Amino acid sequence: MVKAVLTTKVDPSYDDLPEHRYHFPRTYLRQVEAAKGDWIVYYEPRRSSADPSSRGGRQAYFATARIASVIPDPTTPDHFYALVDSYLDFPRPVPFQEGGSYYEAGLQRADGGTSKGAFGRAVRALPDAEYERIVQAAFATLLPRPDAAQPLPASEIAGFAQEQEAFERPIIERVVARPFREAAFAGSVKLAYADTCAFTGLKIINGGGRSEVQAAHIRPVAADGPDSLRNGLALCSTFHWMFDRGLISIADDHQLLLAKGVVPPAAERLINPDRILLAPRRADQAPHPVFLRWHRENVFKG
Repeated sequence: MVKAVLTTKVDPSYDDLPEHRYHFPRTYLRQVEAAKGDWIVYYEPRRSSADPSSRGGRQAYFATARIASVIPDPTTPDHFYALVDSYLDFPRPVPFQEGGSYYEAGLQRADGGTSKGAFGRAVRALPDAEYERIVQAAFATLLPRPDAAQPLPASEIAGFAQEQEAFERPIIERVVARPFREAAFAGSVKLAYADTCAFTGLKIINGGGRSEVQAAHIRPVAADGPDSLRNGLALCSTFHWMFDRGLISIADDHQLLLAKGVVPPAAERLINPDRILLAPRRADQAPHPVFLRWHRENVFKG
């Protein structure tokens, strides 16, 4: 097994749903097969779609997952799907280079510039040490250095290659562990929603400076829902409870749907007057229709 980088656009030309699957042509079959059973990171390029003139991509690593299996595409010849599990968004997307250092050594030419040829490959093998540096940078506030109380500054990340053995087990173990994943998921959701309840617009910060809003899964983890920002909502505790029990749901156009006769009038008065979800500013961080549909079909009592 070997780790890998999988490139996917904001508006992918392939049938990608990074939380569940990665669609690719036979060209990359050997590299993807080699990573089966191991971890990958997703990379978002500058181009946001198949249009060569498109822009807006973050040019950053934005999530990690594990390739569970590789299967043929039943409808398109010479195309395949990598089915993934354990998906986890990065609270901090990691640029491909910081401070003049590249997280993937293969992307840097001998003269110090960026290798466009290497960047042109949508699937790239990723050594363990490079994977660990990317993950450490992404979760710096949750993965403190073992020899210091403070998180590792991004400017130092490229310089600790010799320390990787000390990080190997803790990084993998923490990425898999449920408490770590919950903390990472909550951090991503609260940041995207600016600590504001998506149903009411309420933003309450307690005396310790912590937000009272909660991170809710649209499709629960117990029902194979991923720890993805697009499967998350920032909600006040009462509305989190009502959403989990199907009293409120969300249409694909972000209209809030209320189950008839079960939402208390006092709670209904707190909901956004236009009954439209307060979604993140970035469209690619908003709830994905796949997860919204699951909630309407399996939880909503409307």
